[in-house]
Amino acid sequence: MILFPAIDLFQGKAVRLFKGDYDQMTVYSEHPEEIARDFAAKGATHIHLVDLEGARDGKTPNMETVLCIRQQSGLFCEIGGGIRSMETVERYLSAGLDRVILGTAAVENEEFLTEAVQLYGEKIAVGVDIRDGMVAVKGWTEHSRFEFMPFCSHLSEIGVKTLICTDISRDGAMRGTNRELYRKLSQELDVQIVASGGVSTLEDVIELQKMGLYGAIIGKAYYTGAIDLEKAIEAAR
Repeated sequence: MILFPAIDLFQGKAVRLFKGDYDQMTVYSEHPEEIARDFAAKGATHIHLVDLEGARDGKTPNMETVLCIRQQSGLFCEIGGGIRSMETVERYLSAGLDRVILGTAAVENEEFLTEAVQLYGEKIAVGVDIRDGMVAVKGWTEHSRFEFMPFCSHLSEIGVKTLICTDISRDGAMRGTNRELYRKLSQELDVQIVASGGVSTLEDVIELQKMGLYGAIIGKAYYTGAIDLEKAIEAAR
């Protein structure tokens, strides 16, 4: 299993939200590239990046910071948040990002999603953000009309290879990850599943690894010191 330490970006800073609430934001660093270099020093091979302003507003205000992180870390970087046009997909991929994550656009514009998958294959992932069994959109601020399991199955049929599934109720809450959710997804879908939201202990990492998941994202647990990143990376392997 690949461990993806995460950097959430807002106004060029590394921040964390509590359960996706923009009014409950903690700033951890004004130099996110330094965090990325620390990830690399601790043995990480991949980074999960989120442009929180982009997720909310559908733009790419943190692109310069994203590219700086990619260049300075040298790690595999995936980016989500505000990617709602083919132009934005192409900008990120041509600039050296390894994978882009479609969220709101994947829910609201299937034609765009299908075109992106046909053009870029495994470089396209979909972020499925789950609240009360439904898929949330626009930086978790709205519910869509889709139940998460049928939606994930449909994504697999379209040809999406990687799903980043977040239990919003666990994100940033340090209550442990939703193991039953990821067990269900891994058993019922033939895609790469990345667990996101609430991975807060070494035991969480070990249990997700035992499920055979493709990946898991660590966010707040790294920033608070609740998880030793080096030990977590070793456990994930």
